[in-house]
Amino acid sequence: MRFRVPPSIRVLLCSFVVLFLAAPLQPAHPSAQSAARNVVVITLDGLRWQEFFGGPDSAYFKKGKNGEILPAEKFYWRATPEEGRARILPFMWGTIAKQGQIFRARLTNGLWFSYPGYNEMLSGAADKRIDSNNKVPNPNVTVLEWLNGRPGFAGKVAAFGAWDVLPFILNVERSKLPVGSGFDPMPNATTERGRMINQLAHDLPPYWDYGTYDAPIVYAAIETLRTSKPRVMYVMLGEGDEWAHAGRYDLYVDATLRADRFIQRIWETLQSMPEYKDRTTLLVTTDHGRGASTKDWTDHGKDVPAAEQTWMAALGPDVPALGLRGDVTATTSQLAATIAAAVGEDFNAARAAAAPPLPIKRP
Repeated sequence: MRFRVPPSIRVLLCSFVVLFLAAPLQPAHPSAQSAARNVVVITLDGLRWQEFFGGPDSAYFKKGKNGEILPAEKFYWRATPEEGRARILPFMWGTIAKQGQIFRARLTNGLWFSYPGYNEMLSGAADKRIDSNNKVPNPNVTVLEWLNGRPGFAGKVAAFGAWDVLPFILNVERSKLPVGSGFDPMPNATTERGRMINQLAHDLPPYWDYGTYDAPIVYAAIETLRTSKPRVMYVMLGEGDEWAHAGRYDLYVDATLRADRFIQRIWETLQSMPEYKDRTTLLVTTDHGRGASTKDWTDHGKDVPAAEQTWMAALGPDVPALGLRGDVTATTSQLAATIAAAVGEDFNAARAAAAPPLPIKRP
């Protein structure tokens, strides 16, 4: 039996089903295996490595009045770490871990919260000037902005995320990157479905004042894949971090399962389109970890032990199926160069301070 979902979430899910069941699916087309020409990056804000590698922990679920196990724990908890992680991240461990690679990772910025983490992963290095989540334009050129200026990529880079700080992280005033954020996942929507996605984002209960739930963000990204066919796309998912800060372990775990479903849906969309099938690398990671105990798991930051520990995952035609890379401890700063390398570009040549790409071995 599954735990009772809050009414606002039920409304959200039902609305999405109605909207997208009416949308035609792209037909699958055969495509020969080839090197990646595109890259999609997805981040799950604040997903702890503990759940990522070990699944939900029974000690974190709230108990009933007399200590009885409640429906959420019954639904999610499993006896072994392998079963637990597969329960909340079935695509990650059932597909990516078998067909791609997964890395343990850590932050290098020393602050262990969002803006410093996103700057590190997208610009390739920590920056002491980025020391808050304030809406300050990023002085660093991210790999997304840099790629947008490279031959063959101009106008082919897009980003999506409900958090209204994302446009500042990507410095849209300077970079001119199109970013769907806040309550408008599809800026300047030109299709009926795009306008419906924006309407849905506004119509859903505004649980957070800065923006919508993750689902409209994902649907906007998929609609953009279908209509604009960008070569580089970034999708920021943030619900899990919000539920964790609220102390709702049940909804934090639920958001993790939902994010895994979103990742699978994006990947299946890519594999259904000839422009992307077997020509696209998928990279997944997080901006920071969280506390490692029942007392501090809701928080992160430089004063919270274990919040520097993260993870990274890769899947695609140039990613050999090596599974969990126990031989490597990566850093979040390696993501930027890895994004560029996935499409045959050298970010380190442009920014010497950036960390090198992940050691994804090729046959």
